[in-house]
Amino acid sequence: MKLRWSDVTPKADYLNRRAFIAAGAAAMAAPAWALTGKPSAYSTDQKPNTLEEITNYNNFYEFGMDKTDPARHAGAMVTDPWSVEVGGMVDRPGSYGVDDIAPQNALEERIYRLRCVEGWSMVIPWIGVPLAGVLAKAGVQPGAKFVAFETLYRPEQMRGQARPILDWPYREGLRLDEAMHPLTILATGLYGDVLPNQNGAPIRLVVPWKYGFKSIKSIVKITLTDRQPVATWQAMQPSEYGFYANVNPQVDHPRWSQATERRIGAGLFGGREETQMFNGYADQVASLYAGMDLAKDY
Repeated sequence: MKLRWSDVTPKADYLNRRAFIAAGAAAMAAPAWALTGKPSAYSTDQKPNTLEEITNYNNFYEFGMDKTDPARHAGAMVTDPWSVEVGGMVDRPGSYGVDDIAPQNALEERIYRLRCVEGWSMVIPWIGVPLAGVLAKAGVQPGAKFVAFETLYRPEQMRGQARPILDWPYREGLRLDEAMHPLTILATGLYGDVLPNQNGAPIRLVVPWKYGFKSIKSIVKITLTDRQPVATWQAMQPSEYGFYANVNPQVDHPRWSQATERRIGAGLFGGREETQMFNGYADQVASLYAGMDLAKDY
């Protein structure tokens, strides 16, 4: 049975999600805070990358390994209808639609920095909902310590999955306190419109203080568990990719430095920028890792 959180939330409390984000598109010519009428407490004041840059330069190996492959091939992925299986250590497990997970009245705009483990970066205006609210609706049970995520597996539409590039389907995970942090969101749109397929439609994770590969795309499963879940890159190359994957300029990747980054769109003479600890979100998240050896727990 397909459950709907709107079954317990009065329908008058929210409108169609697409109508909201379509209206938001017109507002994007105004300052970023125009969608809410005030600046977002969680947004950066840095200038976002262009829509063209964000949608044409990304990693989504399910569609190929080149940065342009997702934009060229992701249109084959069918995203409607879509449901996310929420299960494990929750009180209300079930299969939920995207509009139930991210209803219009809960959507927020968050302009976040994104730092790829490869050493490039962007600033992206996401639209989504705090993951904490979604988990609260599901009812996190005592003893749950981690949240596991899984991407859609559909090789007939996701051409990259026909090759053993990774161990499909793609999986990721967070510690529960990371998942419940107010910076962590499930995004369903960007730049005032629905999320493009190549950017993880129709719903993806965004954790701005971690390297981009932690922000899993096209989610079909969220599971609460008491054990650290499998993370695809960590499982495949544990010497290069840790479970936490926090942005840390002091801990290099075995094959390159993480001290600086290249901002996409900066041009030939834009140079490189110094990478900030936790991607610039240290004031908000450093306390999550108090007492940890971040060189060991990378």
